[in-house]
Amino acid sequence: MSPRLRRVAMSLLGALLLGTVGLSLGSWFGGRGVTPPTYAEARDVAGKVLPDASPSDSDRVVRGSRWGVGFAADDVGSGRTTFSYTISDDCALSQQAGQSIAAQGWHDVRRTRGYLCDNWSATRNGLTVTLKHSWSGVDLVVGPEPPAGYTALTIAGALSGAATGAILFWLVARRRPPVPLLVGTLVTVGLLPGVALTWEVLVDGPDLRTEPVWPIWPALAPLLVPLWLVLLCLGLYGRGALPFSPGSNRTVVSVTVAWLLGVVASMAALILLFLLAQPTRDV
Repeated sequence: MSPRLRRVAMSLLGALLLGTVGLSLGSWFGGRGVTPPTYAEARDVAGKVLPDASPSDSDRVVRGSRWGVGFAADDVGSGRTTFSYTISDDCALSQQAGQSIAAQGWHDVRRTRGYLCDNWSATRNGLTVTLKHSWSGVDLVVGPEPPAGYTALTIAGALSGAATGAILFWLVARRRPPVPLLVGTLVTVGLLPGVALTWEVLVDGPDLRTEPVWPIWPALAPLLVPLWLVLLCLGLYGRGALPFSPGSNRTVVSVTVAWLLGVVASMAALILLFLLAQPTRDV
C-alpha cells in the first residue's frame, strides 16, 4: 500500500471509530434536560391516538434503564409508558394512529415500514408517541420529546469525533511501518465492540431521538477496560519490534493476538448485552 493511500485509509478508520464515540456522547449531552411524562399524561395520549382500541396487556412503565445502565431523571428515554395491543391483519391500528396524528396536529411525523404494517412516530407538547409493530403485537410508546438543540449537538459530537479521529490517525499514518499497522490494530480492537454495537442499534434498533445509544459504552466498560489494559501491554511489547520490518515476529504476534482479543471481546459483548437488553419494568 502506498504511503498516501495508507494515510487516507487510516484517516477514514479514525473518523469512523471516534466519530461513533462522539455521536454517542453528543446524543447523551444533547438529550439531557427533559421531563418524563406521568402515567396519567401517557394514558391520555394513548386514548387520543388510538381512541377505538384498548390495551391487551398491562401498562408497562419503563424506569429509564437500558443494557443495565440507569438513565438520569432528565435523560431522553428516562421514563416511558408502553401500551400493548393485539396485532391485526388489516393494519387497523396503524391506519387509526396515522389519522389521529394528522387530525390532532402532531409534528415531526415519521412513517416507517414495520412488521406487516407501518410504524408511526410524532411529537407534540413535549411528548413523543411511537407506534411499533412486531411479531408479538403492537406497542404504543409515550415518552419525552428531545430538548431543543438535541439533533445539532448529536451531529456536532459526531463531526468533532470524526475530525479528531481523522487527524490523529493521519498523524500516526505518517510514521514509518509498522507503527500505523500496530497502532491502528490496537485502537480498532479496543473500540470495535462499542462501535459495532452502536451502529447495530442505529440501523436496526429504536429511534435515536427517544432512546440514545450512549449507554452501550458504560455497559461495556467492565469488558472494555480490561481489554484496553491488555492492549496497552501488547502495544508496549510490540514497541520493541518497531525498528524492524513489518513482518517481524513480535509485530505479527502483537497484531494477531490483538485481533483475536477483538473477536473474543465482540462475542462477549453480544452475550453481555443480550443478558442486559431488557430494561427494568414495573407492571
